[in-house]
Amino acid sequence: MRKPFFLICVWLAFAVRLPAADSVTLTDGSSFSGEIVKSDDNGIMLHCDGDVYTNLPWSRFSQQTLKDLGQNPKLAGYVEPFIEPTESRHVAPPEIKINPVTRLQLAANPSVIGGFVKSSVGLVMLILLYIANLYAAFEVALVRNRPLFQVLGVSALLPIIGPGIYVYLPVVIDRPAQEVVPAGEGAPAEKIAVKPGGETDIEVEAAAAASQPKKPTEQVYARGKFTFNKRFVETKFAGFAGEPKGDGLKYIMTLKTTTEGFTVERIAQTGTSDAILETKERGQVTVPYADIQEIKLTPITT
Repeated sequence: MRKPFFLICVWLAFAVRLPAADSVTLTDGSSFSGEIVKSDDNGIMLHCDGDVYTNLPWSRFSQQTLKDLGQNPKLAGYVEPFIEPTESRHVAPPEIKINPVTRLQLAANPSVIGGFVKSSVGLVMLILLYIANLYAAFEVALVRNRPLFQVLGVSALLPIIGPGIYVYLPVVIDRPAQEVVPAGEGAPAEKIAVKPGGETDIEVEAAAAASQPKKPTEQVYARGKFTFNKRFVETKFAGFAGEPKGDGLKYIMTLKTTTEGFTVERIAQTGTSDAILETKERGQVTVPYADIQEIKLTPITT
């Protein structure tokens, strides 16, 4: 009974022992024969003839040798990463399905103006440009001293072009009307009397007129010919600042804006962009310099 049991144990010992490879082939064509005594992640140790031990890395084995070694369950885990997969082992990539999408249809002949009108953002931009065009026309009319409604009307019909036309037109300067006496309708000729001292009556009258104080005349300051700002008002109308003095006692100041007119009694305060005036009609008002169209000084008649 002991002998069969001993034979079975010997058979089992050979069955669980690392399998021996009769011959292994390397990638360079060389081959080794022997018994595998050790295996790990780096390779195997082969016991060759002549009691020689050789370490062989997995990367040096040929593909056929790796496949043969891979049939051993204990070596398959080490060999598998070094075996090149065949075409049959490649997994086919999944098919990419492209779903149809709805695309915008572009116009054959797109229009720039039409694109602005059909878009809400473009429509708002066009409206803002049109308003800016009218505002530019308003400023041009003030600076060039042109009729306001005329410039606005032309600019409304011809946006951008209308204000450009009036920018290149000369400034209109308002001049006070002067009475022209036609030839032949003057005062009758006076007789020139020569006095004993050799002086004529005309010379005596001219000397008397020169000795008399000069009467103040009407003064008109219109936009376009003059620039209305703080320095101009303080320089030209110093007599009206604070308590009236100088010209403030000799003249009556009238001021015209784009919408109305005032009779200015005195200038209460001047700022960088506007002036505070004491007026006869509305009391104290604040008038921006940009709104002033004309300032007129009329002599006070007694």
